[in-house]
Amino acid sequence: MTTVTTAAADPPPTPDGPAPSSPAGLTAASSTAPSSAVPSSAVPSSAVPSSAVPSSAVPSSAALSSASPAESERPRRARGEQTRQLILETALRLFRERGYAETTMRAIAKEAGVAVGNAYYYFDSKEHLIQGFYDRNQSAHRAAAEPVLTQEKEFAARLRGVMHAGVDVNAPYHSFAATFFKTAAEPSSPLSPFSRESSPARDASIAIFRDVVEGSSAKLDPELRKELPELLWLGWMGVTLFWVYDNSPEQRRTRRLIDGAVPLIDRLVALSRLRVLRPALRQILALIESVRRDD
Repeated sequence: MTTVTTAAADPPPTPDGPAPSSPAGLTAASSTAPSSAVPSSAVPSSAVPSSAVPSSAVPSSAALSSASPAESERPRRARGEQTRQLILETALRLFRERGYAETTMRAIAKEAGVAVGNAYYYFDSKEHLIQGFYDRNQSAHRAAAEPVLTQEKEFAARLRGVMHAGVDVNAPYHSFAATFFKTAAEPSSPLSPFSRESSPARDASIAIFRDVVEGSSAKLDPELRKELPELLWLGWMGVTLFWVYDNSPEQRRTRRLIDGAVPLIDRLVALSRLRVLRPALRQILALIESVRRDD
């Protein structure tokens, strides 16, 4: 019987170079040859070493998969926030230089170097720009007040520190505050601190004064404790109005007003614990509740 031999096919090249040559004497027997004609031991396991195909040549399943939507959105969000802040900063500068009424969205877009449509994408109107300023201003006030809220426990020291921090944060915008206030003072204006549109910034400001109360060592009547943060915010609105029209150097009169008013407020809060004054306190709180209702 004749045995037919054929050359074994060369294996494909590997990433590290040409494939190793077939072992000498490796043959494929014809169908008539017994299965034992080419024993498995004839092809040593070292013929194609595993190191010939490094693991790095086969990408992992994680590398093959695309980036998650959240990761791909991150750079876009960062660029969008940068553009938003650029438009807001440009608007505030123009408000200082030209006045609020004279500054248009088109002028803001031109100065910021963005398309008008892009400016309207981030802010629907000038009023929305001011609301953006309100929100950022409250975040800055919170950050500026954080040291005193962390370190002080006395109610008066906390309140004084928070009010002075608010003046510090507002200082760069004093030059156009009076012009802007003419618009914000209109009862129907969305820029009014009492408007529905201003409620996020208003709530954030009240929350700062709530921290003044809750983190202090002051002993308060429970009903007064509940209402005091908003009452302090109303007092802060009065201080802010005084600051708007304070033309003294570095608004020193506003600083003196704060330093003089805080001890008085502290004393009134302390007196509210006296039993003899509780009826009067209840009347005051009831009056506040009645004027708060919109009926």
